[in-house]
Amino acid sequence: MAAPLLTLKDIRLTFGGTPLLTGADLIVTPGERLCLVGRNGSGKSTLLKIAAGLVEADQGERFVHPDAVIRFLPQEVDFCGHTTTRSFVESGLNPTDDPHDALLALYALGLTGEEDTATLSGGEARRAAIAQAMTARPDVLLLDEPTNHLDLPTIEWTENELGSMKAALVLISHDRRFLERLSKVTVWLDRGKTRRLDEGFASFEAWRDKLIEEEEAELHKIDRKIAREQQWMHGGVTGRRKRNVRRVAELRAMRQQRREHRRVQGDVSLEATDGLLSGKLVLEAHGISKSLGGQKIVSDLSLRVLRGDRLGIVGPNGVGKTTLINMLTGDLAPDTGNVRHGSNLEIVTLDQKREDLKANKTLADSLTGGRGDQVIINGKPRHVAGYMKDFLFLPEQMRSPVSVLSGGERGRLMLARALAKSSNVLILDEPTNDLDLETLDLLQELLGDYAGTVILVSHDRDFLDRVVTSVLAPEGNGVWMEYAGGYSDMIVQRGLAEKENGAEVTRRKTRETAPGNKAVKRAASAAPAGKLKLSYKEKYALETIPKRIDELHADIANHQQELAAADFFQRDPDGFARVSTALVSAQADLAKLEDEWLELELKREEVEGG
Repeated sequence: MAAPLLTLKDIRLTFGGTPLLTGADLIVTPGERLCLVGRNGSGKSTLLKIAAGLVEADQGERFVHPDAVIRFLPQEVDFCGHTTTRSFVESGLNPTDDPHDALLALYALGLTGEEDTATLSGGEARRAAIAQAMTARPDVLLLDEPTNHLDLPTIEWTENELGSMKAALVLISHDRRFLERLSKVTVWLDRGKTRRLDEGFASFEAWRDKLIEEEEAELHKIDRKIAREQQWMHGGVTGRRKRNVRRVAELRAMRQQRREHRRVQGDVSLEATDGLLSGKLVLEAHGISKSLGGQKIVSDLSLRVLRGDRLGIVGPNGVGKTTLINMLTGDLAPDTGNVRHGSNLEIVTLDQKREDLKANKTLADSLTGGRGDQVIINGKPRHVAGYMKDFLFLPEQMRSPVSVLSGGERGRLMLARALAKSSNVLILDEPTNDLDLETLDLLQELLGDYAGTVILVSHDRDFLDRVVTSVLAPEGNGVWMEYAGGYSDMIVQRGLAEKENGAEVTRRKTRETAPGNKAVKRAASAAPAGKLKLSYKEKYALETIPKRIDELHADIANHQQELAAADFFQRDPDGFARVSTALVSAQADLAKLEDEWLELELKREEVEGG
């Protein structure tokens, strides 16, 4: 086995009186592909900074091979002293490196080198930092959340480049697909200590769950042994004195071990506040277009979203995903075309920039809006401290300002705010940023059980595959195409479409050059084609059904309000039964009308398109 390039042994570090690292180890050998995983706040970034020599541990040993070049990509990039991206990347080169390599790396990542570092977007800053870290040809590359703020093409480019590098890698990431494709070794940082699995991330979760089960079983044995010893103590200390002294000391040691044991951090408890049932049609865009600064963002897009759909929107940064969402939600008017919303919509948006979070507000005020200490979840009041606990916040953090929160904690706070609001449509713009893998699992489960509709913007391929039912992707020049299934399904369908398009071009050229082609064209043009038309009855139904749908929604709301009265059944059992029957009938009529209206709308589109 080759000598390690980097070794951390028994690393200990305490922040503000709370132990963060209590015996963490890390060994990195040449060419090794290692991922470092653990819950938000477990100390992963701190351990990586200690490995990079940026933070000094309270105790422990750090050894770096004398000839090893180590580069570190932090979550927050410091451009101090550099006015352009080229200057910043060149500052990371070794003395013998060619400065031209810096430009090549920047070009590959879509940058020119002339960008002003003071005005970079999050994605541009991340790309510049990746270029700086990779161009020095390091022996060990330490990467802390390298995919944050990157779009899918850049993530895939970075993934391929890292896969072809000879350097040893230590990765921290919430992107499952990224970790699965690059890692060969997994190090789990849990309660201040590290445990190593000599397999990639794909095997981690099953291994972790097995370790937790074994630990819980061992704790159960200790609890039973303590109970037996306590029973012996209560029965009176008899027999040989030395043996009694030993047993008392063992009992004291077991109690101490039990007190000092730190359980695995609990899971976030996610629950969305459900709003009223929306209409079957949530929104319909018909021929919408939008241009900004002379660039086509959306061109003649028609789209229908129905209740219960999970629509994923993907694409490079700057392609117009946020603009598209703003048009779909009605916050931005299209240049041409129109967007029609269904009835009873309650839309809640989770903004990726987290601009709604005020740095000087406390966590409690951010959740309650400064109105008391209660939040309403599904119509029931809950104390804000209890609700915060569901998202792994401690009661003493209630009065802490938002400014002291980590990126992961801010992500959980934004989720807590969004899910506390009554909704039947969730707009999630990059919800996975900074969330740990366990929280992502729970968010995925919540979205799977959510009764409403979800529109999701994400660069997380695994999350998209697990959550969405269709993907809307840009095809260039403002054209967007919807694909059934998740991200992987979209990739397959795009590949098939390209093959089919190539075959169709070949067939068309063959037809155009074939003998007798003109005669075939004349015969085809002479054949009369039956034209699809809407009958008067269908036109009338298209005009009147929306009004009847609105009336049924109003009837349903009234019936539900009547049935919600606490004493209705006791006061008038017959009336309760009558209203219940009327509610069921109205809901059935509504479903039937919505189906009829959707069929007519589809036919109308075919007529107008023909």
